Amino acid sequence: MMDMKEADLTRVETHFAFGRNWAEFSEKVNEVAIGEAERGLRRLIKEREIVSRSFLDIGCGSGLHALAALRLGAKRVVAFDIDAHSVTTAKAMLECHASPEGAGNWQVEEKSVFDLLPEKEGEFDVVYSWGVLHHTGDLLRALDSATACVAPGGLFCFALYRRIWLDCFWRLEKRWYAKAGHETQARARRCYVALHSVVKGRREHEYIVTNYHGNRGMDFYHDVHDWMGGWPYESISPEEVEQHMQTLGFEPVRKFVLRERFHRHIGLFGSGCDEYVYRRQR
Repeated sequence: MMDMKEADLTRVETHFAFGRNWAEFSEKVNEVAIGEAERGLRRLIKEREIVSRSFLDIGCGSGLHALAALRLGAKRVVAFDIDAHSVTTAKAMLECHASPEGAGNWQVEEKSVFDLLPEKEGEFDVVYSWGVLHHTGDLLRALDSATACVAPGGLFCFALYRRIWLDCFWRLEKRWYAKAGHETQARARRCYVALHSVVKGRREHEYIVTNYHGNRGMDFYHDVHDWMGGWPYESISPEEVEQHMQTLGFEPVRKFVLRERFHRHIGLFGSGCDEYVYRRQR
Protein backbone atom coordinates (compact mmCIF):
# COMPACT_ATOMS: atom_id res chain seq x y z
CA MET A 1 0.00 0.00 0.00
CA MET A 2 1.23 3.48 -0.86
CA ASP A 3 2.70 5.44 2.06
CA MET A 4 0.34 8.41 2.35
CA LYS A 5 2.97 10.44 4.13
CA GLU A 6 5.34 10.22 1.17
CA ALA A 7 2.78 10.15 -1.67
CA ASP A 8 1.65 13.02 -3.86
CA LEU A 9 -1.52 14.05 -2.04
CA THR A 10 -3.04 15.58 -5.17
CA ARG A 11 -3.42 12.10 -6.71
CA VAL A 12 -6.65 10.14 -6.34
CA GLU A 13 -4.80 7.08 -5.01
CA THR A 14 -3.98 8.95 -1.81
CA HIS A 15 -7.53 10.19 -1.20
CA PHE A 16 -10.21 8.85 1.08
CA ALA A 17 -12.90 6.99 -0.89
CA PHE A 18 -15.54 9.72 -0.72
CA GLY A 19 -17.37 8.28 -3.71
CA ARG A 20 -18.51 5.10 -1.95
CA ASN A 21 -19.99 7.20 0.85
CA TRP A 22 -21.85 9.38 -1.66
CA ALA A 23 -23.17 6.33 -3.49
CA GLU A 24 -24.73 5.04 -0.27
CA PHE A 25 -26.07 8.49 0.62
CA SER A 26 -27.66 8.93 -2.83
CA GLU A 27 -30.00 5.99 -2.17
CA LYS A 28 -31.68 8.08 0.55
CA VAL A 29 -32.16 11.20 -1.56
CA ASN A 30 -35.79 12.23 -1.97
CA GLU A 31 -37.68 15.39 -2.86
CA VAL A 32 -37.20 16.76 0.66
CA ALA A 33 -33.41 16.46 0.39
CA ILE A 34 -33.43 17.95 -3.10
CA GLY A 35 -35.56 20.86 -1.88
CA GLU A 36 -33.13 21.51 0.98
CA ALA A 37 -30.21 21.46 -1.47
CA GLU A 38 -32.02 24.04 -3.61
CA ARG A 39 -32.62 26.19 -0.55
CA GLY A 40 -28.96 25.93 0.44
CA LEU A 41 -27.89 26.98 -3.05
CA ARG A 42 -30.29 29.94 -3.06
CA ARG A 43 -28.82 31.02 0.27
CA LEU A 44 -25.44 31.40 -1.40
CA ILE A 45 -26.53 32.55 -4.83
CA LYS A 46 -29.58 34.60 -5.73
CA GLU A 47 -31.90 32.70 -8.04
CA ARG A 48 -31.51 35.30 -10.79
CA GLU A 49 -27.78 34.59 -10.69
CA ILE A 50 -28.48 30.94 -11.57
CA VAL A 51 -31.36 31.12 -14.08
CA SER A 52 -30.10 30.78 -17.67
CA ARG A 53 -26.46 30.72 -16.48
CA SER A 54 -23.71 28.16 -16.92
CA PHE A 55 -22.77 26.28 -13.73
CA LEU A 56 -19.62 24.28 -12.96
CA ASP A 57 -19.65 21.94 -9.93
CA ILE A 58 -16.11 20.97 -8.90
CA GLY A 59 -16.07 17.88 -6.70
CA CYS A 60 -19.71 17.04 -7.36
CA GLY A 61 -19.92 14.06 -4.97
CA SER A 62 -23.44 12.66 -5.16
CA GLY A 63 -24.49 15.19 -7.81
CA LEU A 64 -27.15 16.64 -5.49
CA HIS A 65 -26.07 20.25 -5.93
CA ALA A 66 -25.57 19.96 -9.67
CA LEU A 67 -29.16 18.72 -9.70
CA ALA A 68 -30.26 21.66 -7.53
CA ALA A 69 -28.66 24.09 -9.99
CA LEU A 70 -30.53 22.47 -12.90
CA ARG A 71 -33.83 22.64 -11.04
CA LEU A 72 -33.23 26.31 -10.26
CA GLY A 73 -32.93 27.08 -13.95
CA ALA A 74 -29.25 26.83 -14.90
CA LYS A 75 -29.02 26.50 -18.68
CA ARG A 76 -25.91 24.31 -18.60
CA VAL A 77 -24.39 22.29 -15.76
CA VAL A 78 -21.01 20.59 -15.89
CA ALA A 79 -19.89 18.48 -12.92
CA PHE A 80 -16.42 17.09 -12.26
CA ASP A 81 -15.09 14.73 -9.62
CA ILE A 82 -11.78 12.93 -9.20
CA ASP A 83 -13.53 9.85 -7.75
CA ALA A 84 -14.98 7.40 -10.30
CA HIS A 85 -17.69 6.27 -7.84
CA SER A 86 -18.83 9.87 -7.42
CA VAL A 87 -19.02 10.32 -11.18
CA THR A 88 -21.20 7.20 -11.53
CA THR A 89 -23.40 8.30 -8.63
CA ALA A 90 -23.80 11.87 -9.91
CA LYS A 91 -24.78 10.62 -13.37
CA ALA A 92 -27.39 8.32 -11.84
CA MET A 93 -28.69 11.16 -9.65
CA LEU A 94 -29.19 13.48 -12.61
CA GLU A 95 -30.64 10.79 -14.84
CA CYS A 96 -33.15 9.90 -12.13
CA HIS A 97 -34.18 13.34 -10.88
CA ALA A 98 -33.40 15.91 -13.57
CA SER A 99 -36.14 16.94 -15.97
CA PRO A 100 -36.12 14.87 -19.19
CA GLU A 101 -36.35 18.14 -21.14
CA GLY A 102 -32.97 19.17 -19.75
CA ALA A 103 -31.18 15.92 -20.55
CA GLY A 104 -28.81 17.66 -22.96
CA ASN A 105 -28.01 20.45 -20.55
CA TRP A 106 -25.69 18.57 -18.21
CA GLN A 107 -22.59 16.41 -18.21
CA VAL A 108 -20.54 14.66 -15.53
CA GLU A 109 -16.88 13.78 -16.00
CA GLU A 110 -14.05 12.23 -14.02
CA LYS A 111 -11.43 14.95 -13.66
CA SER A 112 -9.20 16.60 -11.06
CA VAL A 113 -9.49 20.30 -10.30
CA PHE A 114 -5.79 20.52 -11.19
CA ASP A 115 -6.54 19.41 -14.75
CA LEU A 116 -9.17 22.08 -15.43
CA LEU A 117 -8.25 24.35 -18.33
CA PRO A 118 -10.53 27.28 -19.22
CA GLU A 119 -9.44 27.07 -22.85
CA LYS A 120 -10.78 23.50 -22.90
CA GLU A 121 -13.65 23.49 -20.38
CA GLY A 122 -14.65 27.08 -21.07
CA GLU A 123 -15.56 29.75 -18.53
CA PHE A 124 -18.68 29.61 -16.38
CA ASP A 125 -21.04 32.16 -14.91
CA VAL A 126 -21.03 30.23 -11.62
CA VAL A 127 -18.29 27.95 -10.33
CA TYR A 128 -19.31 26.01 -7.24
CA SER A 129 -17.16 23.86 -4.97
CA TRP A 130 -18.59 23.12 -1.53
CA GLY A 131 -16.31 21.43 1.00
CA VAL A 132 -13.97 20.02 -1.64
CA LEU A 133 -10.81 22.05 -2.21
CA HIS A 134 -9.48 21.43 1.30
CA HIS A 135 -9.33 17.71 0.38
CA THR A 136 -7.28 18.13 -2.81
CA GLY A 137 -3.81 17.97 -1.25
CA ASP A 138 -2.91 21.53 -2.30
CA LEU A 139 -5.62 23.97 -1.24
CA LEU A 140 -4.18 27.21 -2.61
CA ARG A 141 -3.30 25.69 -5.99
CA ALA A 142 -6.81 24.21 -6.13
CA LEU A 143 -8.24 27.70 -5.55
CA ASP A 144 -6.09 29.05 -8.37
CA SER A 145 -7.23 26.30 -10.75
CA ALA A 146 -10.93 26.61 -9.87
CA THR A 147 -11.03 30.39 -10.19
CA ALA A 148 -9.43 30.22 -13.65
CA CYS A 149 -12.76 28.81 -14.91
CA VAL A 150 -14.85 31.74 -13.64
CA ALA A 151 -15.99 34.09 -16.41
CA PRO A 152 -15.36 37.85 -15.97
CA GLY A 153 -18.15 39.11 -13.73
CA GLY A 154 -18.97 35.53 -12.75
CA LEU A 155 -19.33 34.05 -9.27
CA PHE A 156 -17.13 31.62 -7.38
CA CYS A 157 -19.03 29.91 -4.53
CA PHE A 158 -17.09 27.68 -2.18
CA ALA A 159 -16.79 26.42 1.38
CA LEU A 160 -13.60 25.62 3.25
CA TYR A 161 -12.77 24.21 6.65
CA ARG A 162 -12.01 26.85 9.26
CA ARG A 163 -8.61 26.50 10.93
CA ILE A 164 -8.96 25.02 14.42
CA TRP A 165 -6.66 24.29 17.35
CA LEU A 166 -6.98 20.51 16.91
CA ASP A 167 -6.02 20.52 13.21
CA CYS A 168 -2.89 18.47 13.87
CA PHE A 169 -4.90 15.78 15.68
CA TRP A 170 -7.50 15.58 12.90
CA ARG A 171 -4.82 15.26 10.22
CA LEU A 172 -3.42 12.24 12.03
CA GLU A 173 -6.90 10.80 12.63
CA LYS A 174 -7.93 11.17 9.00
CA ARG A 175 -4.77 9.62 7.65
CA TRP A 176 -5.31 6.65 10.01
CA TYR A 177 -9.05 6.34 9.29
CA ALA A 178 -8.57 6.45 5.51
CA LYS A 179 -6.31 3.37 5.73
CA ALA A 180 -8.37 1.50 8.37
CA GLY A 181 -10.65 -1.44 7.61
CA HIS A 182 -14.44 -1.11 7.49
CA GLU A 183 -15.00 -2.62 10.94
CA THR A 184 -12.37 -0.37 12.51
CA GLN A 185 -13.92 2.65 10.82
CA ALA A 186 -17.38 1.64 12.11
CA ARG A 187 -16.07 1.37 15.68
CA ALA A 188 -14.40 4.77 15.37
CA ARG A 189 -17.67 6.31 14.15
CA ARG A 190 -19.58 4.78 17.06
CA CYS A 191 -17.07 6.34 19.48
CA TYR A 192 -17.41 9.72 17.77
CA VAL A 193 -21.22 9.62 17.87
CA ALA A 194 -21.24 8.45 21.51
CA LEU A 195 -18.90 11.27 22.54
CA HIS A 196 -21.04 13.75 20.62
CA SER A 197 -24.12 12.55 22.50
CA VAL A 198 -22.37 12.86 25.89
CA VAL A 199 -20.89 16.30 25.28
CA LYS A 200 -23.94 17.79 23.57
CA GLY A 201 -26.45 15.98 25.77
CA ARG A 202 -28.81 13.33 24.48
CA ARG A 203 -31.65 15.74 23.72
CA GLU A 204 -29.51 18.18 21.71
CA HIS A 205 -27.72 15.30 19.97
CA GLU A 206 -31.00 13.73 18.87
CA TYR A 207 -32.28 17.12 17.69
CA ILE A 208 -29.15 17.65 15.58
CA VAL A 209 -29.37 14.17 14.05
CA THR A 210 -33.11 14.42 13.35
CA ASN A 211 -32.90 17.85 11.73
CA TYR A 212 -29.59 17.40 9.94
CA HIS A 213 -31.25 17.14 6.53
CA GLY A 214 -31.92 20.87 6.84
CA ASN A 215 -28.21 21.45 6.29
CA ARG A 216 -28.09 21.35 2.45
CA GLY A 217 -30.04 18.09 2.34
CA MET A 218 -27.21 16.10 3.89
CA ASP A 219 -27.27 13.21 6.37
CA PHE A 220 -25.58 13.27 9.81
CA TYR A 221 -24.12 9.75 9.78
CA HIS A 222 -22.77 10.01 6.23
CA ASP A 223 -21.21 13.33 7.13
CA VAL A 224 -19.52 11.77 10.18
CA HIS A 225 -17.92 9.18 7.89
CA ASP A 226 -17.02 11.93 5.43
CA TRP A 227 -15.46 14.07 8.18
CA MET A 228 -13.51 11.30 9.88
CA GLY A 229 -12.11 9.99 6.61
CA GLY A 230 -11.57 13.29 4.80
CA TRP A 231 -7.96 12.85 3.81
CA PRO A 232 -6.08 14.87 2.56
CA TYR A 233 -7.07 17.66 4.94
CA GLU A 234 -6.27 21.36 5.10
CA SER A 235 -7.93 24.34 6.72
CA ILE A 236 -7.75 28.09 6.30
CA SER A 237 -8.83 31.30 8.03
CA PRO A 238 -11.26 33.81 6.47
CA GLU A 239 -8.46 36.41 6.47
CA GLU A 240 -6.22 34.12 4.42
CA VAL A 241 -9.07 33.44 1.99
CA GLU A 242 -9.70 37.16 1.54
CA GLN A 243 -6.04 37.89 0.90
CA HIS A 244 -5.67 35.09 -1.64
CA MET A 245 -8.85 35.94 -3.49
CA GLN A 246 -7.79 39.56 -3.82
CA THR A 247 -4.55 38.48 -5.46
CA LEU A 248 -6.62 36.47 -7.97
CA GLY A 249 -8.72 39.50 -8.90
CA PHE A 250 -11.92 38.65 -7.02
CA GLU A 251 -14.09 40.81 -4.78
CA PRO A 252 -16.34 39.52 -1.95
CA VAL A 253 -20.09 39.33 -2.56
CA ARG A 254 -21.33 37.52 0.56
CA LYS A 255 -19.92 35.33 3.30
CA PHE A 256 -21.31 33.03 5.95
CA VAL A 257 -18.50 32.81 8.46
CA LEU A 258 -18.76 30.73 11.63
CA ARG A 259 -19.05 32.69 14.82
CA GLU A 260 -15.93 32.67 16.94
CA ARG A 261 -16.80 30.39 19.83
CA PHE A 262 -14.44 28.53 22.11
CA HIS A 263 -15.62 25.02 21.19
CA ARG A 264 -15.41 25.80 17.48
CA HIS A 265 -11.92 27.22 17.88
CA ILE A 266 -10.83 24.04 19.65
CA GLY A 267 -12.56 21.74 17.14
CA LEU A 268 -13.40 18.82 19.41
CA PHE A 269 -15.82 17.39 16.83
CA GLY A 270 -14.03 18.83 13.83
CA SER A 271 -14.05 22.01 11.84
CA GLY A 272 -17.10 23.63 10.33
CA CYS A 273 -17.04 25.23 6.90
CA ASP A 274 -16.98 28.95 6.23
CA GLU A 275 -18.93 29.73 3.05
CA TYR A 276 -17.84 32.32 0.52
CA VAL A 277 -19.15 33.95 -2.65
CA TYR A 278 -16.70 36.05 -4.67
CA ARG A 279 -17.10 37.81 -8.02
CA ARG A 280 -14.39 37.94 -10.64
CA GLN A 281 -13.67 41.53 -11.55
CA ARG A 282 -14.32 42.41 -15.16
